[in-house]
Amino acid sequence: MMQITDGQCGKCAHFGEDHPQDPKLVQIRVSGKAPEDLVEDCGHPQHAGLNLKVTPISGCAGFTPAKVA
Repeated sequence: MMQITDGQCGKCAHFGEDHPQDPKLVQIRVSGKAPEDLVEDCGHPQHAGLNLKVTPISGCAGFTPAKVA
């Protein structure tokens, strides 16, 4: 498991943005831990044309904190 901190993709609203209520994503945001093999789409509007795939420990200047339901 990887430890996720604020500012990293695993805690960003754009990480897995097309399914934000997925229990897997909610658990990552609550626990701050993610599997090492997890890869999700980045839904940040500035990256839309790139079809980026990111890991929970990736990051960029477009970080937007995810709301934890």
